[in-house]
Amino acid sequence: MVKNLQDTTTLHNGVKMPWFGLGVFKVEEGPELVNAVKVAIKHGYRSIDTAAIYENEEGVGQGIREGLKEAGISREDLFVTSKVWNADLGYESTIAAYETSLKKLGLEYLDLYLIHWPVQGKYKEAWKALETLYKEGKVKAIGVSNFQIHHLKDVIKDAEVKPMVNQVECHPRLTQQEVQAFCKEQGIQLEAWSPLMQGELLDNEVLQEIATKYGKSVAQVILRWDLQNGIVTIPKSTKEHRIVENSSVFDFELTEEDMNRISDLNQNHRVGPDPDNFDF
Repeated sequence: MVKNLQDTTTLHNGVKMPWFGLGVFKVEEGPELVNAVKVAIKHGYRSIDTAAIYENEEGVGQGIREGLKEAGISREDLFVTSKVWNADLGYESTIAAYETSLKKLGLEYLDLYLIHWPVQGKYKEAWKALETLYKEGKVKAIGVSNFQIHHLKDVIKDAEVKPMVNQVECHPRLTQQEVQAFCKEQGIQLEAWSPLMQGELLDNEVLQEIATKYGKSVAQVILRWDLQNGIVTIPKSTKEHRIVENSSVFDFELTEEDMNRISDLNQNHRVGPDPDNFDF
C-alpha cells in the first residue's frame, strides 16, 4: 500500500516513479506556475508532469530549480515528465523536440518522455525515436499518453522496448477498466490525467457522502481511489493549500465497498478529446 508522498511504483525497466505528482496542464508561464512547482517540491512532491504543448516548460524548469534549492534535495530525487506534441511526431522531429524540451526545462535528462496523442500513421515512427533516446541513456523511461488498447497493441507489435507508462484521462466517470486491465497484463503503468475531472465531480452526492464518512474532501477521496486502484495520479493545482490538501491522502484507506461505489459512477464520460477521434 502507498504510505507517503515519496512512495514509488517500479516500472518494468526497474525505474522508480512516484505514485503521486503535480500536473501543470493549462497553467501559463509566470510567477504562479513557478511558485506552484516550487511549493509542491517544498511540500514533498517528487514528480512534476508537463508537456511541450502546455508552453510552460521554462517556468516549470525554474520552479524545479527553486524547489530543489528550498527542499535541499538533488535533481536525482525528482521525477520529471514531458511529452512530444503531435506536430513533432516523426523520427528526427521527435528527437529534436526532446532536445527542445530539455533546453526549455534547463535539465540534462528527463525521467519520462511520452508520445502525447496516438496520431495515426505517425506514432510508430515517434516510438522508434523514443527507443533511441532511451537506449542512448538520454531518458530514464518512455511511454505513451491517451493510447487505447488497439494503439498499444500496434506499438508493442514492432517495439524493441515496450512502453513503461500509459497516461490517460481517468476519473470516477471514466474508470478505464479495460485499458487498465490490458496495461496490467502487459506490465505498463497506468497514470491518470484530469483525475478530478477538472472539478466536475466535486459536488457529486455519492462522493460527498463518502468524503464526509472519512472526514476528507471529495478530491482526497478520488485521489485515494486512484492509488488503491494502482494508478499513478497527477492532480493539478496552483494554490498552496490545495497542493497540500490534494497530497494528504496517506492517512486513511477506502473500504472495498466504497471503492466499488466510486467505480460504479463510471459512465465512460470524457472531459477531454476521444483518442479515436481527434483532429489536432
